[in-house]
Amino acid sequence: MSTPLPWGDTQPPWTFGQVKHQGSVTLGKMLQTKGAGQDALAPYMRAANVQPDGVLSLDGVKEMWFSPRELKDLSLQQGDVVVVEGGQGGFGRAAYVGEDLEGWGFQNSINRIRPNAGNDGRFLTYYLIALRATGYIRRYCNIVSMPHLTAEKLAAIPLPLPSGHEQRAITGYLDRETAEIDSLISAQERFIGLLQERRQAVVEHELSEVAAAVPGTRLKHLVRSVRQGWSPQCFPWPGDGVQTWAVLKAGAANRGLFRPEENKVLPEDLEPRPSTVVRRGDLVVSRANTRDLVGSAAVVCGDYPRLMLSDKLYALALDESKALPRYVAHLMASRRIRGLIEVAASGASSSMQNISRDQIVNLPMHVPELAEQRRILERLDREATNFDTLIAKTQRHIELARERRRALITAAVTGQIDITKGV
Repeated sequence: MSTPLPWGDTQPPWTFGQVKHQGSVTLGKMLQTKGAGQDALAPYMRAANVQPDGVLSLDGVKEMWFSPRELKDLSLQQGDVVVVEGGQGGFGRAAYVGEDLEGWGFQNSINRIRPNAGNDGRFLTYYLIALRATGYIRRYCNIVSMPHLTAEKLAAIPLPLPSGHEQRAITGYLDRETAEIDSLISAQERFIGLLQERRQAVVEHELSEVAAAVPGTRLKHLVRSVRQGWSPQCFPWPGDGVQTWAVLKAGAANRGLFRPEENKVLPEDLEPRPSTVVRRGDLVVSRANTRDLVGSAAVVCGDYPRLMLSDKLYALALDESKALPRYVAHLMASRRIRGLIEVAASGASSSMQNISRDQIVNLPMHVPELAEQRRILERLDREATNFDTLIAKTQRHIELARERRRALITAAVTGQIDITKGV
């Protein structure tokens, strides 16, 4: 039987319809910051609560004002499915609500699907996860600028309509299989963490021996100049920074690795600022980030003539007759300097801490002669290679496991594997 699904494969003799045939779709309310009449403050679901792969995270709860009628109409109960409505990074993400969220509502960044009697919200969640993983949701939304999976579009998405018994059999199977895969991924991620700790211990040992033998100075005495960028309203997708003007995000310098792909494209109607372009050899430092990432430093190792700093990043041009950028980047990542940065950082929220230019340039540095810096970097490169190779292999295993997870979900919810025999 030919189907209207994006895969176009022959499926079991299921009927086919649209999301609206499985349940009702409701968009949440616009953020309301002031109450009126009988309004009450209540927690609400937002896009940040709906994480990839169907994970529903209720950390960082926020509140807004709802009328009694709105709280009734926009309730969240066990069996509901929540789907992110907009945003370049998250639109179309879906998660299953596994318990009644008494007194909660949801914002207009969320569409709620409430399944009809007999239908299983877990099956619908798995199906939407599969659609998003294949790129179907992105194509379906026909993105021009900011993507939106509106309630109308969501309701019209085509899907198979197996019976309630078949849906429960499929979701039970997927719950078991994906739990095993997720357990394997978690174990591999812990292994990567252990490897990174051992790698850092090697670096710490090399640096601590030098620190005891050379006099200290301040970072400002090793720096020729410090530049900061700007943060215009950009498109949410990345550019190449070579042919396309783009602005780096705060995460471009995370954990010692420069990531030029962490950027946003500058609209053509905005004039670029060439003075903020990163240069080969710059030490890029994150001015604003989470507590464990603020002050992260990385060296620019390539040429990106149209890649600009944001106002959340500093670029330090070092005096390379005194200090090598890669050596200083290692020092910035050391436990001693990280401890000083985290003490100096400030901010009302743990998710966004700030450190000033003066605090950064006054960090203490123990820097040996250039020849010794080069010898230490050569030793670190040799010793780190084995760790980096193992980390890369483990990361590949994780990606393969995630690919298997996605393929398994897709095959099950579209009937490409027979889960429902005997149901």
